[in-house]
Parts: sequence; structure tokens; C-alpha cells
Amino acid sequence: MPDTPANSATSSRETAFDAVIVGAGFAGLYMLHRLRRLGLSSKVYEAGSSVGGTWYWNRYPGARCDVESLEYSYSFSDELEKEWQWTERYASQPEILRYLNHVADRLDLKRDIQFETRVTATVFDELAKRWIVQTDRGDRVAAQFCVMATGCLSIPKTPEYPGVDSFQGKTYYTARWPHERVDFSGERVGVVGTGSSGIQCIPHIARQARAPLCIPTNSQLQHTCSQSPALARGRRRLANSSPRVSSAGSHLAYQLPLRHEHPVSAGSVATGATA
Repeated sequence: MPDTPANSATSSRETAFDAVIVGAGFAGLYMLHRLRRLGLSSKVYEAGSSVGGTWYWNRYPGARCDVESLEYSYSFSDELEKEWQWTERYASQPEILRYLNHVADRLDLKRDIQFETRVTATVFDELAKRWIVQTDRGDRVAAQFCVMATGCLSIPKTPEYPGVDSFQGKTYYTARWPHERVDFSGERVGVVGTGSSGIQCIPHIARQARAPLCIPTNSQLQHTCSQSPALARGRRRLANSSPRVSSAGSHLAYQLPLRHEHPVSAGSVATGATA
């Protein structure tokens, strides 16, 4: 952590809030809502151009949640639950993103969110007992509370395989998928990793690619499932009563405990190169 600033008193150039929240995903949106209810002034900084967190960044084909829709949604408001009707038992990324935008608009949360802004430093002022938060857009904010709603695996890991720097084709990462559609028609495609995101995107890429190649890094157990419309709201199940699963179209992939994987950190897609 950086050293405490020399001028420990809050500067007149600093904007003051009760709390600063970093990240506008599920946790960040709920925290902003809760702090408002407590009467605290808050500011959210989000690197993306809209809300969504991991569901904003992970847009690869086939991306969907590995928890049933009814369990993977807010439960603090009966009105929100009645307003939103999930169309699938395991929601896809586009639907989850629509849901989060609906919540943000319904609760008027976006007015306190500054998008396309990354926090570059957080320093605790011991004398003033406040956090000094700085961003890449020049913001300098003082707050009593600083909440990091960035998720546990929000930064992709770049592969360190020999030759990856000299690869001549296009490379895509599931955690930073382009917003525009990627066309793999007629291409030779290699998918590295068969965790949640790998298993989800492989069937979709294989429909287009001329020669898809899957390179697993861990074993995965799959079984067919029924991707039925969302169940009635009264039939919630305890999250810890079933194994952790990741859905892929009409299949589910169990996360075996060989190595912790997550859609945010899983592999890369390389296309259009000569081996």
C-alpha cells in the first residue's frame, strides 16, 4: 500500500463521500443500494462502459451462469422478483446483463456510477481516518469507507506458453471478448482450456470453424441437463445442496477440484494461423 500522504488533512480539491465503491457488478450495485438506504453518500467507479461486472466483460459465445437463475438474482426486493421473469433455468450472459441493467435503472443507480474509470490508488490517511482514492481520469476522492466490489478473479491471466508471443494469428480471451461478433467461418481454431468458459464456447465455435482443436488443461465431467424455462419462484433450492456446475448449451460441466477455474480467468482462443 502506498505511504500516507504528507498533507493528512482532507484537501479542498478532493471530493468527499461517505463511501467509495470499486466495481459495478452484482456486489457493487447492491452495496450502492444498501448504502443509500442507510443515508450514506456513495460513488461507484467502474472500468467498463456499463454495469455488469464479470457479465459485462465475459461475452464469449455460449457464456451463461452455472447457478440456476432464481438463485443467481437479488432477493432483497419482492417487486424486483415479480417484475423480472427469467426465460431459462440457467441464464445466458445477455439475459443476465439485461437483468443487471434493469435493476440499475429500476433503482436509479447509474447516476452515482462513473463508468470507464479505473481506480489507480487507495491510500488510508491515518490522521483524517479517511481513504484517499485516485483514478486514471484524475479524480481524487476522500471517503470513510472504501469497498472493493471487484470480484475474486477479475483480472485475466495471460498464458505463458512458449511461442505465444510469436503466434501470427488472432488471439481472443474469453474474459475480454470483443463486443462485436467474431466470425470463425472457415478458420482453424484452437481453444486452450476446458473449464467453464472453454466447455461453453467450444460447441458454438465448432459450428463455424473449419478445424476446431480443443486443448484441455484439466479433466471435466459432463452430463446432459434440461435447459428448461425458469422454475416457479417459490421453488428456490439451497445453493449448497447441489454440486457446482457450469452449463454449456444442453450440457453441464462439473468443476472438478483439480484447479480452481472461473469464466474470468479461463483460456484463450487462437484462430487463423499456420502451425
